[in-house]
Amino acid sequence: MIALTVACAVACAILVYAEYRGARRLRIAAKLAASLAFVGVGTQALEVGRHGDFDAGHVLYARAIFTGLVLGAIGDACLLGRAKRWFLAGLVAFLCGHLAYVAGIAIVEPAVLWSRDAGWLVALPVVAAGAVLASLWPRLGAMRVPVVGYVVTITVMVIAAIAAARGQALPEPSRGRLLIGACVFFVSDVAVARDRFVAHRFSNKLWGLPAYYAGQLLFAWSIV
Repeated sequence: MIALTVACAVACAILVYAEYRGARRLRIAAKLAASLAFVGVGTQALEVGRHGDFDAGHVLYARAIFTGLVLGAIGDACLLGRAKRWFLAGLVAFLCGHLAYVAGIAIVEPAVLWSRDAGWLVALPVVAAGAVLASLWPRLGAMRVPVVGYVVTITVMVIAAIAAARGQALPEPSRGRLLIGACVFFVSDVAVARDRFVAHRFSNKLWGLPAYYAGQLLFAWSIV
């Protein structure tokens, strides 16, 4: 798992360089390599769990998280295309991935406990999501409905992760990894939205890509 984590980080660094240089082929290779690496981490984490002492709930959690990782990799491949249909396909893949993460968290931290366990911290992702939507709204056009649905889903995911961390649904360090992973994933999605709807700039890639791959790796590591 450590070797694949390092490989993902190196591929991410190469991807950022490729974005800076406008090297399309290198960009494609680096992005696919980084995404396959975090799926590989998830695969190995599942294998560790299979030979470990996971209870039934944690096994289901692990499978849901792994499903989210695979969907994320599919979304990455879709976003390599420049046409709007590929962006929509990627959006759907990531949306389904977030739903898989939410479902996984709900297995170990039932949704009825989220409000209680997250407490006042529920307000943080809600306010952040509202601010993001407010800034993007004039630029969304026909994409308003899918983007709003996506933002609501990832906001719920962050709330669920906060509840799981505060409610101690998972052992440490898994719950810390899950919480940080959800938060940096949210941040990476802000970068994607800015790049797509506000301004196509390298600066969005510079912080968005490392945040995204860090988030996926932390989700994978949360399995163990």
